[in-house]
Amino acid sequence: MAKLTFTINGTRRTLDAAAGARLIDVLRDGLGLTGTKPGCREGTCGSCTVLVDGRAMRSCITPAASVAGKRVTTIEGLATAGKLHPLQQAFLDYEAYQCGYCTPGMIVGAAGLIARNASPGEQAVRQALDGHICRCGSQPRIVQAVRAAAEVMRRG
Repeated sequence: MAKLTFTINGTRRTLDAAAGARLIDVLRDGLGLTGTKPGCREGTCGSCTVLVDGRAMRSCITPAASVAGKRVTTIEGLATAGKLHPLQQAFLDYEAYQCGYCTPGMIVGAAGLIARNASPGEQAVRQALDGHICRCGSQPRIVQAVRAAAEVMRRG
């Protein structure tokens, strides 16, 4: 075991992590943040996406030790003061989900996109979320939700 110190959803934490532990396991098992979903565990489905220093990353293939000293944001960390993040609200408003399993990863991935591009067009959204697998066929509503949330965020 090694001590791992990083900022999770705005709170600096230190915890014991096994050598070779993956970030998803530290989040879910060590911190009880179960919104980050394990899917393929190979980095290809996107359901485990988190932000590391504002950049979307697949937590299932990210060594926990690599986030030492960094800021990690999960789906739980997007809401503030009990108020949903505009992306979370837009996914509800546009019904951009069916089973919901991919939704946390999609929302966090979209947050990473909007942080880089405040006004993403349809193609930019599709490209950013290309690798996020949704078997339910919600892609058109997902794109609409991301673009609507970006507009809300630009207006402040």
